[in-house]
Amino acid sequence: MPFDYTLDFHSVDFRQHPELYRVGRGEQGVLLVQPYKAEILPHWRFKDVAAARESSETIYGLFEAYLKAHDFVGADMARKFIQMGFTRARRYANHAGGKKYAGPVPADKKARAAPTAGPNCPIIPIPMWIK
Repeated sequence: MPFDYTLDFHSVDFRQHPELYRVGRGEQGVLLVQPYKAEILPHWRFKDVAAARESSETIYGLFEAYLKAHDFVGADMARKFIQMGFTRARRYANHAGGKKYAGPVPADKKARAAPTAGPNCPIIPIPMWIK
C-alpha cells in the first residue's frame, strides 16, 4: 500500500493511531512519522565507523523493543532508519564527505542505480538482522 503523504503529520500520533500508517516503499515517511522520528532520529549517525556502529546497535535495540511491544509502526520505522543509514554509509564510503557531485545532481544521474558497497564502506549494519 503506498505511503499516504496527505495526512497531517504535525498532529497525528502514530502510536495512538497505527491504523493510519502505510509502509510505502523503501524509506518513505521516515522523517515524518511521529513519535517514532523523535525517538529514533537522535541516535542516527553514520559519518564514521564508530558512530555508525553505535547508531546501528542502538536503533536495532529500539527495533527489538518495538517488536517485543508488538509495535509494528515503531519496528518498521527503526528498520527504515537502519536502511537509510546503510545507504548513507555507502555514500560516505564511495564519495569523500558524502557528496557525489559538486553542485546539484545532474539530470542524467538522478535515476541511476546506487553502486554496491565497497571495501571502504565505514559500516554495513544490515548483517545484524541476519544473526
